[in-house]
Amino acid sequence: MTKTIENRIAESTELLQQLISTSSYSREESGTADLIVAFFSKNQVPVERLHNNVWAYNKYYDPEKPTILLNSHHDTVKPNPGYTRDPFAPTVEDGKLYGLGSNDAGGCLVSLIATFLHYYNQPNLNYNLCLLASAEEEVSGSNGVEEAIKHLKAISFAIVGEPTLLDLAIAEKGLMVLDCESIGISGHAAREEGENAIYKAMDDITWFRNYRFEKESNYLGPVKMSVTLIQAGSQHNVVPASCTFVVDVRTTDVYSNAEVLAIIESHVQSNVKARSTRLNSSRIAMEHPIVQSGLALGRAVYGSPTMSDQALIPYPSIKVGPGDSARSHTADEFIFVQEIEDGIHFYIKILAGLL
Repeated sequence: MTKTIENRIAESTELLQQLISTSSYSREESGTADLIVAFFSKNQVPVERLHNNVWAYNKYYDPEKPTILLNSHHDTVKPNPGYTRDPFAPTVEDGKLYGLGSNDAGGCLVSLIATFLHYYNQPNLNYNLCLLASAEEEVSGSNGVEEAIKHLKAISFAIVGEPTLLDLAIAEKGLMVLDCESIGISGHAAREEGENAIYKAMDDITWFRNYRFEKESNYLGPVKMSVTLIQAGSQHNVVPASCTFVVDVRTTDVYSNAEVLAIIESHVQSNVKARSTRLNSSRIAMEHPIVQSGLALGRAVYGSPTMSDQALIPYPSIKVGPGDSARSHTADEFIFVQEIEDGIHFYIKILAGLL
């Protein structure tokens, strides 16, 4: 018997409760991956799995048609120290479903799964659908979405499920973490000896604080650089020969990470090494059909300062989903049960205009 949307909503809430009950810290998500595989099996949907990534295609997949990726993650951060509840005990109170990962991003994931199943058996769709429940999102791990998409069939564009109050994030900041070292010459602090690496580092830190990049994004604003850690010296009477500091750089869609890194290197004296340049900013055109479909539903568009798996997806994507980003990683995390219902209806409608 074909399940109604109401059946899917109830089924989704139950699945989310099972996911909350199962620990799924990044790189340790095998339990929730097992649950998702079992859930699809119960619904008679064949799946593929690589590490802790699980994906499936619609029943009438047609290689001649473009494919939409529906993606969200099932890993979580570790519980905020301020929790007053058992983070692994899903409870519903006053319309709120509490539990670790409920908002980020369990509600999005189960809503996308319900949407995928709603369309799964429908023939003659204009697009294929691929549902990917990915791992390691919270740590941007190499065995998460970045590895999974290497094994997917060709993708046209993606919907990335993250809590956005169902508004459309059409741009998202990227990230680079820089390890910097200023080199001086050691000497005795009582004499005019040496070259103080701290003073040299201070000049560069002042540059990081004050520099403004020439180009600014319409949706994300300026590139943001923040010095977040500093370390130098061995004892009070020795001029330090080395000062290390860390810079958090939030990049925008008007520069690649490599371009930003080159500009930084041309301005500072310190040695600069990026831990990675792979987490680039992203943007999708306002004219894209999926954006236009969302606008037709009355949703707002914005640029997101927080990073998601969009940074590792090499094709156009929007980030949208039930829940509120402000609740992510907080103590006593929750999502409203109504938000899950609204999310399922929204995802079905935003795809209906294309399928």
